[in-house]
Amino acid sequence: MTTLSKKQRKMRNRILIAAALLILVKLLPLTGWVRGLCCLAPYFIIGYDVLRKAALGIVNGQVFDENFLMAIATLGAFFLAVWTKSGDYVEGIAVMLFYQIGELFQSYAVGKSRRNISALMDIRTDYANIEQEGKLEQVDPDEVAVGSVIVVQPGEKVPLDGVV
Repeated sequence: MTTLSKKQRKMRNRILIAAALLILVKLLPLTGWVRGLCCLAPYFIIGYDVLRKAALGIVNGQVFDENFLMAIATLGAFFLAVWTKSGDYVEGIAVMLFYQIGELFQSYAVGKSRRNISALMDIRTDYANIEQEGKLEQVDPDEVAVGSVIVVQPGEKVPLDGVV
């Protein structure tokens, strides 16, 4: 079982806190600008890093990245809730929340893939035993010529593909 990194645990906690606050805001009988202000807390908890990266992208001239698009989408949802006077700010928060959940899953999957690739690299042997003139010589597996006879001692890993 693999564990989450410190950054992943922090994101998981932010997701849980924002989701709990979103549910709380949805359940409380708040209306108008009070509801809007209360919705800003879970929005900034879950989305402050996306908003920061979007602003940095604009400053650096890389406007149309995923962070900018997420910021526009969620701020657009807030704007529509204000403009239509519906008071339903939940869509903007939910979009950011689901985006961050997806980012957490992606981060976990990439980390797991890296660990699996590293584990595969560890099973590769550092040498091959070549039989030459009745003697065994240890050489790098990349230097073994096609057709050479290799000897695998008891307990060793097979260094190359071949015919047994």
